[in-house]
Order: sequence, then C-alpha cells, then structure tokens
Amino acid sequence: MFLSEDFLLKDEWAKKLYHSYAKKMPIIDYHCHLDPKEIYENKNFENITEAWLGGDHYKWRLMRACGVPEEKITGNASDFEKFLAWCQTVPKIIGNPLYTWTHLELKRFFDIDLLVNEENAQEIWDQANKCLATPEFKRREIAKNAHVKVICTTDDPIDDLHYHRLLAEEETELRVLPSFRPDKALNVDKEGFKQWVTALAEETEQPITTYAQFIEALGQRVDYFHQHGCRVSDHALDTLRYAEADEEQLEAIFQKALAGKPLEKADIDAYRTETLSRLFQFYHSYKWTMQLHIHAYRNCNTRMFETLGPDTGYDGINDLSLTVPLQQLLDRAESTDQLPKTILYSLNPNDYPIITALMGCYQKEAPGKLQLGSGWWYNDTRAGMREQLTQFADGSALGNFVGMLTDSRSFLSYTRHEYFRRVLCEFIGEMVERGEAPEDVELLGNLVENISYHNAQQYFGFFD
Repeated sequence: MFLSEDFLLKDEWAKKLYHSYAKKMPIIDYHCHLDPKEIYENKNFENITEAWLGGDHYKWRLMRACGVPEEKITGNASDFEKFLAWCQTVPKIIGNPLYTWTHLELKRFFDIDLLVNEENAQEIWDQANKCLATPEFKRREIAKNAHVKVICTTDDPIDDLHYHRLLAEEETELRVLPSFRPDKALNVDKEGFKQWVTALAEETEQPITTYAQFIEALGQRVDYFHQHGCRVSDHALDTLRYAEADEEQLEAIFQKALAGKPLEKADIDAYRTETLSRLFQFYHSYKWTMQLHIHAYRNCNTRMFETLGPDTGYDGINDLSLTVPLQQLLDRAESTDQLPKTILYSLNPNDYPIITALMGCYQKEAPGKLQLGSGWWYNDTRAGMREQLTQFADGSALGNFVGMLTDSRSFLSYTRHEYFRRVLCEFIGEMVERGEAPEDVELLGNLVENISYHNAQQYFGFFD
C-alpha cells in the first residue's frame, strides 16, 4: 500500500506530533487563485480531468518534460485522452512532489488506493468520476470536507466582489474572503494600463486625470475591500527595485503612461516604488497583512507565451540582487511607522537568509510581524519546505510562523496542507532525536498546532 498513515514520519516523535496534533487542525488557506464565481456557483466537476488538470501548470510542465504533445495538455484532445496522458506521465515523476500529491488526492478525496499508471487509468477514471457526480463533490463541499475554514481568493482592485457578497450572505461554514492584488495598478509600463485606470475611475465613480486622484481611488478600493472582509493584500514583484520621485515627477510619469508614451526604466522604477509606498500606508491603516511575492521570472518561452498566454507553465526563477531594494522599501515605510504586517516570499531560496536577516530589523508590536513566507511554487517540495523551515528557525522565531497555503487553482490541492504538516512534524521530530528540542509533548504539540492553524487565525484577523 502506497502512502501509509505514517509516510514522511520517520520517528515516534514525528508520528505523535502529526497524528495527535497536526492532523486534526482546520485549514486557513490565506492565499490561492480559486475563482469566487466557481465557489459561489458550487457546481460539480464534469470529470477528473476538469478537477485535476484544468489550469494546473505544475502538471502541464511535467507532461511536456515527458514528451506529451501539447494537444493532450492544453489542446483539443478529449478529456479522457488528457487524463490518460497524465496517468502515463506519473510513473516517471517519482521524487517530484506531484507524484505524492497525485496519489494523496486520490486517497483522501476519492478513497482510491491505486497507483496512477496507464494500466489503472480506466478504473481511476470511472471511480473518480462517479464520486465527482455526487453532491459531496460540489466545489464548496470539497473544501468543507477538507476542514477548510477560510479561503482567500486573489482579486483585482476593480472587482465589484459580487460573488464574495453572495457567499457572505448564504455561507456560514466556509468564509470566502477577497485579497487585494493591485498588480495592474503597478504595471505602468504594461499594455492596458490606461484602460485599467479608466475602469478604476468607473468603479469609483470619480475622474482620474492626475496621479493624486489615482492614489485616492486606490484608497477607496482598499476601503471597499475591507468592508467586504479583506484583510490581506498580495503583490507579484517579479523584480524589486527602489527609486524615489517627488510629486511633480510622479505626475509627469503618470501623464506619459496615460498618453501611451514610452517610459524610461528610471520612470518605471520610481512609479512602482512610490505607488507601493502609498499602498503600504493604506494597508497599515487598515491593519492588513501585506504579501510580497518576489523573483518569479515570467514567460520565458516567448513563442509559447504568444500561443497560450501567461500562467501556462513557462515561468522561471529570477536571481537579481534583493538586499538593498527590499531594505529601502521596508525602511521607507518604517520611517513613518507605517510598515504593515508583511509576509515575504521569494521564488529563489537563495534569498531566504537575506529575508530573515532583514525581517529581524523591523520586528515589533505583533508576534512575527514580518514572516518568511512558506515554500512557494518551485519550493513547495519536501526539500523546499524543509529549507524554508530551517531558515525560519535559524533566523527568526519558528513558533510565530503562519504556516502553509495552497497558492493553487485546484479545489483538490488542500492535501498540500497535510503534506506540509507531515514535513513540519518530521522536521521537529528530527530536532528531538538530535537533542535540539526537548521531549516535551505539550510544548511541541502546541507549537505544531499553532503553526498549522492558530497562528494564522490570530495573525490575519479573519475572525475579528
């Protein structure tokens, strides 16, 4: 039998901590990419392909690595053909976390204890699809049955949050809250910026012809999101640079962007720095948590980007210098006592020591005010999670960590929380075995429960 009840739990302390403490804790998924419309409509999936492979570029990358033609990944092949192609891929990816996750999802959600391969494909297809047709496998029910209490979606500032309102009115067991993701407000150099500003003006019912009006409108949207339960923001900062500008310079940059004129690199850096700094102030005033996702390297394959668009499996990891611009950005906010609670993620694990060192320079007021974000994207592997836990423990206070998130577009990805909790208990169990942590089950059990759930519950204020 693959994936026994003790998988990843190598010693008795790891087993005790997981089974008696971590396993029972609910889930707060404070960052994901689920569609609130899908959550509200609460439909059944058509089949396992829609539930498992739709939009999952983690799987798409592995299928491409195994020579699967694009027709059977994102193309017009039938759903069963795509599913079969994934089943043919899985035996080749032992050692990749998706090998474990794939089987764990089948086991936990569908009670299917078969190895995923071509020979078992039809049986898995039939059994999973039979489950997916039942009321227990509607979108929301999947989350509830996984003991999820909070889902934070990722939402553009101009979103009217219609589906969040409807969910708040009728859903009592599961809280679905928006997150404020103003990437389009910062991407002054991207195509569509002027159109986005126009849409922001329409949403706020006020003219936006100056930079000051633009910032005022963003502040109004922060307030609107707050009224709808939002307590977190999120930023995709693929590159992080720092450059200051005065109001006159900012106005000139803003007008050039609205006129569609080309911007210099210095203009872009200054605009992004100053706009971020003003957003920091809004977040601090509302006691939000700010999330900065740093050092993704987007759309590396130009031909495939032009064919399929973004978020299709063609992103890499950036390795630009981080220390100075991150320090300048944090210090700018701290200088006026307006640094919000902040979670710092980097796709490049080489940045972890830099981040933990800078975190310690700005900690105050709240336990773990600044956090090293969980292993993200290419780092949410066993090795990546352990490295993040090691760096957090080495450089800060691990007991303050707010734990795992899915960062996923899949309703079946909540097993990643189980995977993380097993890795966490393995990590702590090893410390006990080495004599680095005391053989105190109450102390360590509380630590595991806090990291699994209670810290997030207290840190974000979702239940206040």
